[in-house]
Amino acid sequence: METITIRPLSDAVGAVIGGVDLRQLSDAEFSAIKSAFHQHGAIFFRNQSLDPDDHIAFAKRWGDININRFFHPVEGHPEIAEVLKSETDTLNIGGAWHTDHSYDQIPALGSILKAIDVPEVGGDTLFAGMSAAYDALSDGFKDMLGDLSAEHGNAHVFGPSSTAYANPDAPRTGGRIGNPEAAGQEAIHPVVIAHPDTGRPGLYVNPGFTTGIVGWNRAESDMLLHYLYNHIAQPRFTARFHWEPGSVAMWDNRSTWHNALNDYQGRRRYMHRITVEGVPITSAA
Repeated sequence: METITIRPLSDAVGAVIGGVDLRQLSDAEFSAIKSAFHQHGAIFFRNQSLDPDDHIAFAKRWGDININRFFHPVEGHPEIAEVLKSETDTLNIGGAWHTDHSYDQIPALGSILKAIDVPEVGGDTLFAGMSAAYDALSDGFKDMLGDLSAEHGNAHVFGPSSTAYANPDAPRTGGRIGNPEAAGQEAIHPVVIAHPDTGRPGLYVNPGFTTGIVGWNRAESDMLLHYLYNHIAQPRFTARFHWEPGSVAMWDNRSTWHNALNDYQGRRRYMHRITVEGVPITSAA
């Protein structure tokens, strides 16, 4: 058996794990992977040969699987969502900073994404670490944020009134994302949460699904959120992962953002994604 290696991608987020076969993990290996996941927020594996059943089995070691409401499923495997951009598509899925499922009352633990067909150039994914970004704020600013909650929703992204439907190249008009009638989930979460597994405080707002600060007007809310978004997106809090066939990534939706770069026009990128259910999140205050 190979020795597990863990190589951080950056100081703030992400680590590449080597020396494991995700199809046949011992309890000790899984424990080491889980520890790295909690420490780094996102973990990455190379040269994995997961078929759909293997993918599902690995996901179930983390918890129950969330059946996605909007993505097109893999035939015969409703637990797995397709993430596709074809050679003729101009817009990708997830091509902006966001956190999956923050609009749910109980946000998802995270997602496990497997690369099947990736471009030789482009198509990387950026990740940002919410705890590192929080730690860098001043004590006074942290005190102010500790009293705040934010509203999250998904109707503007997945619902029938989403402006994306007006764009003929959008994933929602090309069949890659659908079921708009299932949208409309809303939730209120603390702006600073305690990670459910580690207790570490981190920011919990994101440009994709956070819609406002509770009790603040639009101008005030936008001002604070834009400040936090610009703060979090600084290179010192991010890492970049380059996909290869057989690559697998798993990220923690409670402690990271991600952004799938759309810089591979005319090339195909096809992935399988499983999302794992989470637990309630609470304020770090």
